[in-house]
This record gives sequence, C-alpha cells and structure tokens, in this order.
Amino acid sequence: MRLTVLASGSRGNACVVEAGGATLLLDAGLSCRELVRRLHDVGLRPESIEALIITHEHLDHLRGAGPFARRFGVPVYLNKGTYDRCEGTVGRLPERVCFDTGGTLVFGGLLVETFTKCHDAADPLGVVLKADGVKAGVLTDLGRSTRLVEDRLKGCDALIMEFNHDEQMLREGPYPLAVKRRILGREGHLSNEEAGALLEVLSHPDLKHVVTAHLSEVNNRPEMAFQQARGVLDRRGLTRTRVHLSSQFEPGPRIVL
Repeated sequence: MRLTVLASGSRGNACVVEAGGATLLLDAGLSCRELVRRLHDVGLRPESIEALIITHEHLDHLRGAGPFARRFGVPVYLNKGTYDRCEGTVGRLPERVCFDTGGTLVFGGLLVETFTKCHDAADPLGVVLKADGVKAGVLTDLGRSTRLVEDRLKGCDALIMEFNHDEQMLREGPYPLAVKRRILGREGHLSNEEAGALLEVLSHPDLKHVVTAHLSEVNNRPEMAFQQARGVLDRRGLTRTRVHLSSQFEPGPRIVL
C-alpha cells in the first residue's frame, strides 16, 4: 500500500491511495488543474485514478470533484447525505455511486471501510484502508473522538489524522467569535492537544507512520503539530514510528507500507 497526501488544509484536501491493484483518490478539494499537476508531481497519471471517494460536502474536499470526474471519466463514490448537499456544486457526474456510511467499498484487493465521525456536515465519514495485510486510517475534520472512531482506527500501520489548531492561538487569533466557537465545538476540528490524546489511544508498537493533517495556516504552526505527535510517540517508546507533516502547498512523501 502507498499513500500520498496531495494537499491538506482549509484551502483543499486530497489523498491518493495505491493498493490491491487499485488507485483511488480520497477527496478532491483542489481545482482540477491543480489535482492534475500534483498527481504528475508524484509520478501518477490522472487517467490511473479508478475512483474518487468524497468524505463530506465542504468545498475544501469537493472543489475539483466534478471537473476531474468529467474530464477523466472517474466514478464518484459518496453517501446520499453528502450528495444531496453537493449535487448543485459537483454538477453532472459520469458515474455516481451512493453508499451507506458504515459500509465497505471493494476495489480489487483494496477494502475501504467507512465510519461516521463528528463534524458539521450532512453525513461526514472517516475511512480505513485494508490491503495486502496492512491497514491505514484517514481521519480529518473531526470535532471530537468517539469509541467508534477509536475502535475503527485501532491497529493501523499508518494514520493520517487531523492536528488542526493550537487552542491558545485560535482563541487569541483574528477569527470571528462564531468561527472560533465552531472550530472548538464538538463538530469542529481537533486541536493539537486533542489529536495527541487520540494518538495516544491509537498508538501501538507496529504503527509505522503518522501524518499530521489539516493544519490551520492561521492558528497553528507545523513544528507545534509535529512536536505534539512526536512527543506522544516518544513517551510511549515508539521512537521508530515516523511523523510526517502534510502541506497545503505541495504533496507530502509517498508512504509505503
């Protein structure tokens, strides 16, 4: 299995999964042109994308979905709640596949397990990827953890997870009070400290990679997110687990499991 975060943050999110003989795109929050450019940057042809899975309808996960799907004939997978909210945004799709959150999608030898999460969208979901005996979890845009989240993400070989903001920076920062309350709320985004607490629950000796994702450009610093994750792992004696920073502006490293 190979995972590459093409972009992560409030301006756009996208991640490529190569496993089990399939190549998928998780979210398409960049423009079609930028998605194509970043795929080329990591050595992939956009024509190789077999399916696009949308986790929820917010524009930073959806912006390029319609244009990319139409240009390259890619089927789009999403749940009904998400589609009902974004139908006017994505426009006509070459193929739309609606599924129930909690179900499993199968692409060759790759299983994509979906589960519900707490975020202020119609029916937001996280995913667990399984292929060739390895397991990876992708979870951003999370207001709070739940037993379901922790249960689904246990035993992952790699985690791509949200480290959105430093709470003090957010509280003292320039955002309007209503936006601050939304981000800090139970359906908003995880702070570095909250993400660290979740990572402590999920970490185990076979965890190989952690990617800190969806970092706020205004209310966080990459080194703060990195130090939070690194500190949790080191305290648990997991010094061999690697921590990677995702970026809004360029693809991250290709993680090979």
